[in-house]
Amino acid sequence: MRPTVRPGFRPLAPIPAPDFPPDFGLVAAPGLSNPGSPPYTLGVMTRARPSRRRLMAGAVGLTALAAPLLGLAGCGRTPAPTDEAGRVRLRVAAGGPAGALHGGFYQAVAIGAYERRGLNVEILAGPAGADIPALLAASAVELAIGRDSFLPLQLIAERAPVKAVAAFLQKDPVVLMAHPGQQLEDLTVLRGRRILMSPADQAGFWTWLRARFDLAADQAQAGSVEDNLEAFRRDEEAVLVGRLTDGDPALVARQADFAPLVLKPADDGYPSYSGLVLAPNAFARDNAQALRDFIAASVEGWRDYVHGDGAKGDALIRRANPEAPQRLLDAARAALRAEAMVDGGDAALYGLGAMTPERWQAFAEQTQDAYAAAPDWREAFTGQYLPSRG
Repeated sequence: MRPTVRPGFRPLAPIPAPDFPPDFGLVAAPGLSNPGSPPYTLGVMTRARPSRRRLMAGAVGLTALAAPLLGLAGCGRTPAPTDEAGRVRLRVAAGGPAGALHGGFYQAVAIGAYERRGLNVEILAGPAGADIPALLAASAVELAIGRDSFLPLQLIAERAPVKAVAAFLQKDPVVLMAHPGQQLEDLTVLRGRRILMSPADQAGFWTWLRARFDLAADQAQAGSVEDNLEAFRRDEEAVLVGRLTDGDPALVARQADFAPLVLKPADDGYPSYSGLVLAPNAFARDNAQALRDFIAASVEGWRDYVHGDGAKGDALIRRANPEAPQRLLDAARAALRAEAMVDGGDAALYGLGAMTPERWQAFAEQTQDAYAAAPDWREAFTGQYLPSRG
């Protein structure tokens, strides 16, 4: 029996953590129901912004949530729930608005890759800055998608039992954009320039950029997308942080009326992965086969999204995020192919989703100032659930 997606908003799961704000919660947005296609539901996360006291360096609330996550590790075995048809139900937090960063996962839903493996996957997209540790700690989701390598290491630094189990983008899609007509051969030219970014990047990517290229703290200016774009248009010396998976170079070209120069930190030594699948250790322990099936289906979805017809995945992305124009999704998919973000790097040697100890060690060593305590990078990831592993 196929699950029914009722119109309108509905509660998805209670959040039992007693110290959360009273209006903290998850709701699922209107989904799609098509008798001729695989069953799926598309949801959206909405939540109150947590207290700033719970935020570490302006990022996600980690310290206050480490204890609930630690509690999960000591619980008895808990298999993932199943739906009426006996499929394992997996709720996956996107960690922000749906976009090309999630393209392979949506594609896997659209082509039935999860269903063929006995899974009913629900992707929960929502506002930027979604609190992934809170969702995992409250068991509101089984898995989550991380946009860079900072979050797994921040969780480990707080002794939260969560690991990255796959990395579907071998290069972090973060880029630095500048006005045309300048000689910008590498990132050493950033000294003295105003660098516009989101608050999340100031707490993450900026810590690597500043340390690696000896930049001044006051060069960073955090703001909204709109404010940053306007400041970038007015200041010819400014540099704007964006992402290829958001189609930001194409967005700037359209709204600022010029094609920006684009610098790619991944080509200048930035070792972060992206598109990371995060799983609590207890969930992985108790649902190893379901996790392997999820990753194998996601491999199929990512390969098809990048090198096949990505229109099916894009259609679901746009249902979950109507503000994502098709032209930006097209630009993002083109960048995924051109930069070999999905099937280059470690994936070219070991398969899609692969990660290596060398990359994790390098990232941890280059970003050591970003954590409350020095994390053991070995605890941040595992490859045992990847296809043909363990």
